[in-house]
Amino acid sequence: MIKIIGLLAGFLTTLSFLPQVIKSLKTKHMDDFNIWFLILMIIGLSLWTVYGFMIRQMPIIIANLATISLNLILLALKIKYQKQK
Repeated sequence: MIKIIGLLAGFLTTLSFLPQVIKSLKTKHMDDFNIWFLILMIIGLSLWTVYGFMIRQMPIIIANLATISLNLILLALKIKYQKQK
């Protein structure tokens, strides 16, 4: 039951970034996103992933790797759309 709660929490947290990725891809507008927010979020998520490996907790590892992926997409979009101006 504990792992199910962990996986559900991770899934919902990760899912929360998906609408922003979709919106950013559609609108090509990332002006409201601070690049430092994305960088710090990716660093924090990476540390959570390391922590997950250290304590051998797959829900932490899986959720944070997925959320890192979405944040890397947002960071790439931020950089791409910033250069197009």
